[in-house]
Amino acid sequence: MKSFSSSSFAGQHADALALAQAATRRHPQALFTDFQWFLYEGRDTVFFTAFSTMAYDKEGLGNMVAEMVALAPQLSHGFVGAQPGQPFPKHLLDAITSVEIVDELDGYPDQWLSKSSDIFSRDDLPLFRVMTAVRRGGPDAHGRASVIQVRSSHALLEGSDSALLTRSQLAGHGVMSDKANKLPFLSRLGSALRGGALALVYMGIATVMAPPEQPWGFRTLALQRHRLRRLANKLGVRQRSLMFALVTRALNGEGAEKHMSKKVIGAAYTMLDTKRNNADDDFFRVRALEAKFTVMEDFVDYVRAVDDTVANIEQKDITRFQVVINSMFKALRAVNRVAPFLPGKRFWRFNGGMHIVLTLVPPHRTYGPMTHGMIEPLYCGAWHTEVNICTFCPGRDYVTFNFSMEQRHLANVDKVLGLLEDVERRDVSPRHMPPAVERLH
Repeated sequence: MKSFSSSSFAGQHADALALAQAATRRHPQALFTDFQWFLYEGRDTVFFTAFSTMAYDKEGLGNMVAEMVALAPQLSHGFVGAQPGQPFPKHLLDAITSVEIVDELDGYPDQWLSKSSDIFSRDDLPLFRVMTAVRRGGPDAHGRASVIQVRSSHALLEGSDSALLTRSQLAGHGVMSDKANKLPFLSRLGSALRGGALALVYMGIATVMAPPEQPWGFRTLALQRHRLRRLANKLGVRQRSLMFALVTRALNGEGAEKHMSKKVIGAAYTMLDTKRNNADDDFFRVRALEAKFTVMEDFVDYVRAVDDTVANIEQKDITRFQVVINSMFKALRAVNRVAPFLPGKRFWRFNGGMHIVLTLVPPHRTYGPMTHGMIEPLYCGAWHTEVNICTFCPGRDYVTFNFSMEQRHLANVDKVLGLLEDVERRDVSPRHMPPAVERLH
C-alpha cells in the first residue's frame, strides 16, 4: 500500500482561521471543495467502530470529541453557526454524543450500522456523531466493556483520516493538491470537457434510468490477516487482489445463476497516491480507479486475472480517471449554483452501471489516547446512495470486510468464508509473485 500522511502542500494559511470563520458565516459549506460538496449533497456517510475495555460515559465521550476536533479540525466545519477550528461548547457536545446501557455486546457492530441520515436532520449541529453502548455487567468473557462508534458525513472524513485518528495523529487537511506539479494544459482541458459532458449526460440519463430505492443492509466480517497473507502467497497474487476476488466472486455467485453479471463485474476501487498534481482535489487524498473483472468459474484463475487487471491499471496513468471525476464534480456544483434544484434526487440513485466499489483504507493501528482501550477487530466503512460497497480495514491481526449493499446481496456475504476455506484446501500450482507487490503494512 502507498504511504499516507496528513501533511499538505505549501499554501498561504496565515489568516486561514479568520477567513474560514467569515466564509462559514456566509454559507455553512462555503469551505467545501467540489469533491466535499458532492459527498455532502449526496448525504454520503462513513463510520468507524470498535470494542473497548473501557466503559465510556458522557463526559468521556465529550473528551474524545474534543480530542478528535483538535486532531481533525475539519470536523468543526459545514453547519450553521460553525466556528471552524474552535472547540465545541457543551451543548453541542451533548447533542452529538450518546450513551446506552445494554445487557450484551453480541450482534455489534452490525446492528448499529445504518445510512446515518440523522446526521443531516439538523443543520445547526456538527456533521458527525459519537455513540457508545456499555455492557451492564462490566466486561464480558472477551474483555469487552463497551462498543463505540463514530459516524460522519463523508465530506469531513476519509479512510486515511480514520487511520490517523486511530493512531492519535493529526488528520487535518491543508491544500492537498500539488500546485507545483502541473498537468499539461491540453490534458486538463480534455479532462474538464469530459467531466462537464459526463455531468450533463449523467443528469439526463439518471432522470430516465435511475433505479428505485432498494432495501439496504449492512454486514461485517473479520478475517485473520495471516490467513489472507498465506493464501495470497500461495496463489502468487497481491493481498488486495485476493480480497477483491473473494468479495466479488462470493457476491456474484457460482454456476448459471449470477447476481451481478455473467460476463464482467464493473468495479471502482480506491487507493492513496502521494504523487499529487494541480488538478487534484484540495481536501481528499484518495484516488479512484475503474476496473472490469472478467467472470471465470475457477476461482484460482479468477483471482489471478483480477491481480493482472489491477497491475495493468496501475502501470498506466492512475490520475486520469480521478481528474475527470473531479471535473464532473466541479461542473455539477456550477449547475447547482445556477439551478439549485439540480441535480435532482434521481441523480444520486444512478451509479452508471457500477456493480461494486471496493475500498482499501490505510492500516488502522490503535495508539495513544484517542483509542486507549480499543481492541481489534476494528471496523470502518461507508454508505453511498444505491452503491454497493465493501470497505477493507486492515489492523495488526485482523482485516475487516465492511459491507453496505442491497439486501439481496447480504445472504452471499457468508460465502466469502466458504470460498476462502475451499481455496485454502486446494493444491494450487505455484506462480511467481508480481515484481512489485504491495503489502498491508
